[in-house]
Amino acid sequence: MVVHETSMPARYEVLRNYLNNKFPECQILVMYEAGFSGFDLHDQLVVDGWECVVTPPHTVTQEKVQRKKNDRTDCRRLAKNLENGDYSRCFVPDKRLREDRQISRTCGQVQADITRVCNRIRRMLEFHGLDKDLPAGPWDSGTAYTRLRQQLGKIELSDSLRFSFDVMFKELGQLRQLKKEILQQLRKLAKNNRYLESVRLLMTAPGIGKLTAIRLALEWGDVSRFRRKGEFASFLGLVPSDYSSGEEERLGHITKQGNRRVRSWLVECSWVAIRYDPALLEKFRLVLRNCGSKKKAIVAVARKLALRLRRLLLSKEPYIIGVVE
Repeated sequence: MVVHETSMPARYEVLRNYLNNKFPECQILVMYEAGFSGFDLHDQLVVDGWECVVTPPHTVTQEKVQRKKNDRTDCRRLAKNLENGDYSRCFVPDKRLREDRQISRTCGQVQADITRVCNRIRRMLEFHGLDKDLPAGPWDSGTAYTRLRQQLGKIELSDSLRFSFDVMFKELGQLRQLKKEILQQLRKLAKNNRYLESVRLLMTAPGIGKLTAIRLALEWGDVSRFRRKGEFASFLGLVPSDYSSGEEERLGHITKQGNRRVRSWLVECSWVAIRYDPALLEKFRLVLRNCGSKKKAIVAVARKLALRLRRLLLSKEPYIIGVVE
């Protein structure tokens, strides 16, 4: 039954006073959707002695005929799901892991900014007809970046246009310097005792270096929480979507749940791994023969590689190159 409904400012001290004053000495269970505020609310509730569930927004169940969505409707639905036990629970990493993981995600954001600035420079070159004799982008690597600046310096440009290019290249240079500093911090983090063992094990796999290993360790956390390999593959979004009904079985594209950057790292590593691991290469060839798509084949290899990485993290044993009979 609905005991009480209210609205309040989005400040934790208001919520804490409400729970203490309205429901003293009661057993309280709170649930909210994961979102922009992260897990700070969860931590504060747990410290104050209340149990808290953080649920993924896309897993919240609702009636098929429901066409209303507002804060009140969402809260009622969450309360009903919580009472019925019909919900999924997010894994809440500890604060230290969340803060360390932010370095990896900041690196991805800076890389996206570098690509964005490179694209702007390329569009400026195309717009003013200067792209014919210049190297193709992107120019986030040091060699291509220096070569492009040198060739632009040999071209006669107006003061206004040269100023605009100088501004863009100055921003690109600052972003590249920031990325170097972030990568240095990630290498330093890889030597931390908290992650050293996981990084060492992950680096035994073909195609995985120190930077990829520490970023995977930060994103995955404790993989022992996945009881089955299927759960881990689903967490990565590397399982096919299912639209089956009755006797008709129809599998679609991968679900793409979870962090898309992790999937891209696994795919990039898989392209290298198939050159060294015959078992992964055989998997690639088998899928390629069946579907004719290299993209689908390498995604299948990425899934197999990820499951092997989970196994070595659980067993604490180094990666073993597969043998094809």
